[in-house]
Amino acid sequence: MRAILVGTKTKGKTEREFKQSLKELEGLVEALDGTVLGKLYQSRPSPDPATYIGRGKAKQLKELVEGINADTVVFDTPLSPVQIANLEEITGVDVLDRTDIILSIFSQRARTKQAKLQVELAMLQHQLPRAFGQYGKDLSRIGGGMKTKGAGEKLGEIKVRRIKERITKIKKELERIKKQRYQQRKKRVEDPNLLKVALVGYTNAGKSSLLHRLTKRDTYVSNKLFATLDTKTSFVPFPHIGKKAVITDTVGFVQDMPKEIMEAFITTLEEVKEADLILHVVDVSDENWQEKVETVDKILKKIEAHHKPQILVLNKIDKAIPSQEYLEDTDMALLYGDKEGVVVSAKEGWNMEKLFQLLSEHAQKKGLHS
Repeated sequence: MRAILVGTKTKGKTEREFKQSLKELEGLVEALDGTVLGKLYQSRPSPDPATYIGRGKAKQLKELVEGINADTVVFDTPLSPVQIANLEEITGVDVLDRTDIILSIFSQRARTKQAKLQVELAMLQHQLPRAFGQYGKDLSRIGGGMKTKGAGEKLGEIKVRRIKERITKIKKELERIKKQRYQQRKKRVEDPNLLKVALVGYTNAGKSSLLHRLTKRDTYVSNKLFATLDTKTSFVPFPHIGKKAVITDTVGFVQDMPKEIMEAFITTLEEVKEADLILHVVDVSDENWQEKVETVDKILKKIEAHHKPQILVLNKIDKAIPSQEYLEDTDMALLYGDKEGVVVSAKEGWNMEKLFQLLSEHAQKKGLHS
């Protein structure tokens, strides 16, 4: 993919948020092994219904596409079927939006049956409104001829029906998986010696590395957005108090998480809703880490898990300081705000004993309150 990114700053979005979102989009394209050749910026009070950016800007986009030989245009915002069709006709190349890119990444990274079904569901739900748009100008009909009864169905109608049938089938299968997982979790709910912990965080915050460090379980670790999608569950024992924690990793979040993803991965997010404790993993070396904490908190609120006890795990501190000794000279508590927190390096193992201690304390509290 040789891409041009298009960012539009509308009312309600600050300059910082606009630039941060476009930078993240570049990372998403690179996660698909694409190359960003150029960027086109625009400020406008509201989107143009036909092309989002207006005819004049669309023609400028066409010239840029031809000038640098791009094959794809990626918008940092959702586009309607009409806008995509018009922009593709003007530019002569594929036009995608932010959700298309995220779904493509998810499609590549899904490994388990559940993750694959969740991704397929999200893609079909995103595709459904576009089905008529794709065939909107096609007047051909199937089954409607001189020797048949009725006018038949438009190609778009057939595609919509098939998509809906597949969505129904996937939802039934995911509901079956959800019930299985519920039965598995049900055994843990009443166990006073078992602390249920959910790992959440922005994508590429280091959740898989932290899970590996805590549980010694082999996990795929990569410095890429959405490196892993599949839910992983492991145990951490606390022999000195006769208890243990079951830790479940979850899908990473991004800014403006597509609703199709949220809906499709609701089965996975049930793990967060039923957890006793949330470990919110943050890449503290990221200059925008505080905004990303807010993004994850908003998603937790959306799935009604914001009231859960939470430990803020500020990870990747090894990128900001030369050695673990520097942690002792800094009042890191200032970073946590009103949350319980700990600064660690999952990669180097720094300060992990402090995190173990906090988990142990929460496991002890559960036993006392049971």
